[in-house]
Amino acid sequence: MPTALITGASRGLGAEIARQLAPTHDLLLGGRPSAELDRLATELDGASTFAVELTDYDEVEAAVEAISSLDVLVHSAGVGTSLEPVADTTVEEWHHVLEVNLVAAAELTRLLLPALRDAAGHVVFINSGAGRRANPGWAPYAASKFGLRALADALRAEETSLRVTSVFPGRIDTDMQRDIVAIEGRAYDPSAFLSPATVATSVVQAIATPADAHPEEIVLRPTGRG
Repeated sequence: MPTALITGASRGLGAEIARQLAPTHDLLLGGRPSAELDRLATELDGASTFAVELTDYDEVEAAVEAISSLDVLVHSAGVGTSLEPVADTTVEEWHHVLEVNLVAAAELTRLLLPALRDAAGHVVFINSGAGRRANPGWAPYAASKFGLRALADALRAEETSLRVTSVFPGRIDTDMQRDIVAIEGRAYDPSAFLSPATVATSVVQAIATPADAHPEEIVLRPTGRG
């Protein structure tokens, strides 16, 4: 079977993508070392863990040495932001959000390019509506996602043997979303958001697209009818 590495696989969207890919792919489950990651590997019998801190670049480089061929790389790891206006956003916040959401994805992709080229592979970047429009309070997060879009576009143009897909979902019903809504001071209504399973289905469909087509961008918005 083809091999897929999914970052951010411990929970939420990354875990759901892993579950939906499990019947058709050998899985490498990326995430910080945790009981959650180990439980998912046990649930998905045959899956292996890629347990690294993605911003520890020496650790990541050592971990990818064993990967000689890779069919699918899904970048699902990411962090939110403090929802402060630009006037109140610290340099530490800028560094943290950009490091996790953009720089770490770029470096993991770079390190895995030989393996992806060997398989004429597929790279999927889980972006966000914030990667297409910046709203008040979201400057660091939107900047990281605009940058992720640029990374995907440049990679697609440079690595013509690969397929590169950017997925732009609206808000998803996840633990991170609950934290954001709490910061916003609103009541949480899961039906207002996309389900992780719905977004994962779109990702898996993109990966399953026959090789004569290149799914470059997918935009998903919640309907409120979930």
